[in-house]
Amino acid sequence: MKVLKYVAAAVVTLSLLSSCSVIKNVATSALSMGSNTGSAITSLYKVLKTAGNIDLGSITNLINLGQILTGANGVSKGNASFLEQFTSGLINGSAGMITNSNASSVINGLKALAGIDTSAISKAAAAAAATGAVTQLSSSTPGVSQTLSQLNSIFNLLQ
Repeated sequence: MKVLKYVAAAVVTLSLLSSCSVIKNVATSALSMGSNTGSAITSLYKVLKTAGNIDLGSITNLINLGQILTGANGVSKGNASFLEQFTSGLINGSAGMITNSNASSVINGLKALAGIDTSAISKAAAAAAATGAVTQLSSSTPGVSQTLSQLNSIFNLLQ
């Protein structure tokens, strides 16, 4: 549980730093961010297909959602070189669920996700990282239903 707490703290810290433009968009960070985002998309997609929903009361799901939001923020600010490296990482990180043929649509979905107010989700992720406990989010929490709807649009591209 302690390891998971540190992982959650690292993900939230990276999300906050990248949203404040502290991390520079260099090729290696773009590739890594894309890979992490692809992996998180795949993980949440599998959760949705298995459970029928995404339980935001799960610290693992919240961490994956935080990683996707970090990637969405990076994509929304990235230049052409960043996007090229990010896309390569996205495809590799998704274990083949995101392909060359659907990658640009996934990128567009991430850009749309970056336009949603996800501050409540970020606060819940930060609290989870700090305490190891998850604050339950509901569809009435600002930004949650829009975020899950946009994620569903991205997941539909994987089918």
